[in-house]
Order: sequence, then C-alpha cells, then structure tokens
Amino acid sequence: MTYFCDVAMFVAGALAFLIAGDLEGVLDNGVAFPKNARLEVVSATGAASEGPAWDPEWGILSTGKGSINRHAIDGNHSVLREQAGANGLLFDREGRLLACEPRQRRVTRMLRDGTVEVLTESYDGQPYNQPNDLTVDSKGRIYFSDACYGGPQNIRQRSPDGRSIEGVYRIDAPGKVVRVLGNDDVERANGVLVSADDRFLFVADNCNDRLGGARKLWRFALRDDGTVEPGSRKMLYDWGAGRGPDGIKQDIEGRLYVAGGTNESKPPFEPDNSRPGGVYVIDPAEGTLLAFLPVPTDEVTNCAFGGADGRDLYVTGGGTLYRIRTTTAGRVTWPKSR
Repeated sequence: MTYFCDVAMFVAGALAFLIAGDLEGVLDNGVAFPKNARLEVVSATGAASEGPAWDPEWGILSTGKGSINRHAIDGNHSVLREQAGANGLLFDREGRLLACEPRQRRVTRMLRDGTVEVLTESYDGQPYNQPNDLTVDSKGRIYFSDACYGGPQNIRQRSPDGRSIEGVYRIDAPGKVVRVLGNDDVERANGVLVSADDRFLFVADNCNDRLGGARKLWRFALRDDGTVEPGSRKMLYDWGAGRGPDGIKQDIEGRLYVAGGTNESKPPFEPDNSRPGGVYVIDPAEGTLLAFLPVPTDEVTNCAFGGADGRDLYVTGGGTLYRIRTTTAGRVTWPKSR
C-alpha cells in the first residue's frame, strides 16, 4: 500500500513557518518538480535510512535496520543483504552494487549473483573511520567519503601529527587507493558526486556535532588523473547552524539535488531550523538555490533517480522512503541506456 502527500500541504502546513530568506520563491515553482507533483510514501517500515539506488530488475534499494533492503517494482519489500551494515549505495556501469559499509569500515562491490568483493578496508596502514557515500567517474574510478559520526572514539584515520582525517578517497582498482581530500580541505566529508564530464567533485561537508562546524556544499576542480586542483575549492551553499548537506545527485541538466536541513531545532549543535529538511536543488556553477522539496521526516539523508524514464526521485528521510516525479531525468551510471 502507498500513501500520497501533496507538496502544497507541506508548504501551507507544518513547514510554512520555516520558510524564509533564500527559500522564498523556490517552493513548488515547477523548475525541478512539476507543480502538481505529490510526494509518495513508498515504505515507512524504517528500512530506508540511507542509500538509495535504483535498478530496473531489483527496484529501489535502501539501507536500514542494518541490512540492504529491496523495494520491488511490484510493491513487495524484502532484504537483499542481511546485516550488511551499509550506508551509501550506488550501481557502477556494469550493474554491480557498490556499498560503503561503516560497520566494517570498508567499501564493497556486490556482483549480480550476490558475491561480495572487498575493494578497500584500510589506507596507509590504518582502518577507515566510517565509509559513508560514493560516486563513480566516467573512467570507472570510485570516489568515497570517510566520515566519522558517533564520537571521536570512532576515528581511525589520522595524520602523522595526530589530527583526525575525515576525507575523500579514490579507488582506481581493488586495493589501489589514493586520498584526494584531507583535513585541510574538508572537516567531515559526507555526500560526494563527480560531475558528468569529470571536471568537478562536489562534497557535502557536514560536521554537525560541533558548534561552528561546517555545514557546506563545496565544489573542487578535478584534473584528468583524478586529483584535486589545489586552491580550487568553492563554497556553493551554506546551511548555517542547522543540519548540513548529506547525499548529492544530479539531473541531466547538471542541477544538484542535495538532501539536508532539519525541521526541528536541535540544540546545542543544530539550533537553527531556518533551512528545513528536504531536497535542495542547487545550480552547480554559482550555488543558486533553484528549487526546494520539503520532506516531513528528519533526518533527510539522501536521494536517487530511477524509474522507467529516470524521472522518479527517491528520497530517504527518518527511515521512510519517498518518491516524487521530477521535470528532468536524473544522471545515473546504471542502467547504461541512460
């Protein structure tokens, strides 16, 4: 069974008093979401805390309750990988499922027959913190973030002088890994995305357990070899003192869809709810906010494009999986026909 929520209801109801400043004029404006679009609850079982990833055979996958969960096209729900301990998911260009697995501090690749391969589980002789999210460039190289949530006791990656590192890494082949961003570039890398032309790396920097911590979306220029151009960091959007950005996706026009924000003030570290929970559609060049989709359940963690025409946007928030139609198809790595 599915449930529908009219976007206009959110605007007029519980979220209306939150809309201020640069959010004015971008709600329900028809730019990214049709004006008659309705937010559908696909699953409210708590099995969709993160992920998501679309496959035309398996349907939409999500992570939650410790497992990788399958929400099939026919509406049935099942477990694809029991107790995988995963977070971010992504299909590569061969239809293999990539997963960040913070519980086991590793990044894996699952073949279509269910075989799981470990791509990396340490760097420079140290285990990872908690691999969080990942993206793939046109050459098949995998970039992933290695955040640390839940306290400093979870930090494993440190610089020679003892500073914690919650950076971004690039996997060129199984076991062959390079750190591309460190603690001088980002505070706590979360969502990551490489642009379609491999020119830019977008990073959601969400250090939300420290007053004054970064809640910003950055853009870095990439060289042909997959390294970051020094001095190229540009701030696109700042969530201030609320909850910052999380997962990032992009449509075929290049617009960024960023999950983030919070509907409730959560002192002491997230006292500001002026940027509510939802999907922020942002221009990749100047960081202009183009559209905003409010989502009623905190925390809004990620999104992914799917469906037969690529115009279904799936959103995870508070363990709930939502779906809404978009005006433009998403940019995806799988299936290849896109």
